[in-house]
Amino acid sequence: MSTTEELQTLVLTILDAKGTIPNTKDLVASDNKEVDQLALLGALKSLSIADKEMVKYETIEEEIWVLTDEGNEIADKGSHEAKVFDAIPVGEEGIAISALREILGETAKIGQGKAFKNKWVIKRGDNLVRAVDSIIDQTRIDLEVIRSTGTHSDPKVLFELRKRKLCDKHKVISYSVSKGPKFSLTIEKQARDVTFEMLQSGEWKTANFKKYNFDALGIPPSGGHLHPLMKVREEFRQIFFEMGFEEMPTNKFVESSFWNFDSLFQPQQHPARDAHDTFFLKDPAICTQFPTEYLKRVKEVHSIGGYGSTGYGYDWKIEEAQKLILRTHTTAVSSFMLYNLAQQKEFKPVKYFSIDRVFRNETVDATHLAEFHQVEGVIADKGLTLGDLIGFMNTFFNKMGVKNLRFKPAYNPYTEPSMEIFSYHQGLGKWVEMGNSGMFRPEMLEPMGLDPEVRVIAWGLGYAYYSGLARTGQRSTSI
Repeated sequence: MSTTEELQTLVLTILDAKGTIPNTKDLVASDNKEVDQLALLGALKSLSIADKEMVKYETIEEEIWVLTDEGNEIADKGSHEAKVFDAIPVGEEGIAISALREILGETAKIGQGKAFKNKWVIKRGDNLVRAVDSIIDQTRIDLEVIRSTGTHSDPKVLFELRKRKLCDKHKVISYSVSKGPKFSLTIEKQARDVTFEMLQSGEWKTANFKKYNFDALGIPPSGGHLHPLMKVREEFRQIFFEMGFEEMPTNKFVESSFWNFDSLFQPQQHPARDAHDTFFLKDPAICTQFPTEYLKRVKEVHSIGGYGSTGYGYDWKIEEAQKLILRTHTTAVSSFMLYNLAQQKEFKPVKYFSIDRVFRNETVDATHLAEFHQVEGVIADKGLTLGDLIGFMNTFFNKMGVKNLRFKPAYNPYTEPSMEIFSYHQGLGKWVEMGNSGMFRPEMLEPMGLDPEVRVIAWGLGYAYYSGLARTGQRSTSI
């Protein structure tokens, strides 16, 4: 293959001698081979760019018919049907079909039908006999015409040969070339960068610099990889999907205290609702859009109890529930999703999960940030027990490669019973808390309108543990 410089020289030399190149498909390189039109295009573009303008060119598109490998073989050696005719000896006996196949192989099977169609042969018993004295191999003639001219005068012939996969239509691109306003036989080498020598000699003032092509895509960068946390996040997501879970929408970082705390049966005097533990918004500071009837039921269960509970026995205030915060856990999303589930006419079991960012107002140090990611999930169905929760945890963590688990009783305002989840960390040489879990309390579920027989098991995990980072313990969970 000719180099770009060789093709440029070839084009300029022909233009200098003839003035134009009507069609570059006729160009022949110095090695007497046809010029690769794609390589030629690169040379033409280089000669025609705005700072050179040595040549001008236009694209020529043509559709030509070319032979396939099988078509070329027939054009050289004859068609399958002609080979069948030639293999049958002259005379009334002809040749046995089995013997013909031994001689021609697959060609006999292909050509036999065509020979019958052309009425070149007939069948006598198990033998094939010539029906005519001589034949004209029109298929071979047609293919030779196509190979030499790139087409055929009879469209029906082209259609038939294409159907037999002996030829096909190709688009051929070539170019017509003429001299540009700055035509020259000499290609001036353009400087790409300002060098130290140019600065020293002053050559940069008169040097011809190659213009930048700001439309060029450039070489794709080899860098760009998922952050370790994002890799682990995707592992969690795929496991949840594999287990039939649906992902909850968690794109709302700002939440009302009602959905973040009150709907979860977390009392308004709970320490987590203090300014030293939660980020409160200044502007806007409150939210006033709540489901009215549900709000009343939440107020009652907090103040005087209900659903088999005595409540907390305090004066519940709407002003506290209205406060806007940066959500402290994605359980705020779970409570909203469960409320929506309760509004459906017919209850259907669900499996929800979420993986997203939560915020806590605390001092940043080596093991704590003001924000972190939480993995959370809930399963709602009738008849669920704590055993189902433990079984799910074992299955889930086993898929993550974590097999050594322990469960410890714990207290949460909105789950009863509750369990902390521990795993033995080989690197640290100790048991590390990975999450918290439990069964949502009736005081949380029944005010939403869920059937008293519906049970919801839930858990929250801090997934930085799995990527080898230092975030472990209670602050990486929310339940």
